[in-house]
Amino acid sequence: MNVIVDLCVVPMGVGVSVGKYVAECQRVLEEAGLEHQLHAYGTNIEGEWDEVFASIKQCHERVHAMGAPRITTSIKVGTRTDRTQTMQDKVASVRKK
Repeated sequence: MNVIVDLCVVPMGVGVSVGKYVAECQRVLEEAGLEHQLHAYGTNIEGEWDEVFASIKQCHERVHAMGAPRITTSIKVGTRTDRTQTMQDKVASVRKK
């Protein structure tokens, strides 16, 4: 099943700047070959359910390995069965209006 996810991973106990941890999660998504778009407060990801959620797990593993003792993550998930839809399709449908 294809899924579009809005992911926000927040390492805790590492100070105020978390850019290097976010960059590591971006590397995980790139290595997985998942379509993704970084935005100001998270990342949109699209792909097959199992691949996307395996990558989210790997983000947690890597951020912990970097020294973050805690992580809080917010996830929004969308799926469709009536047709295929990409992140770009969703954005384009709003811009047309």
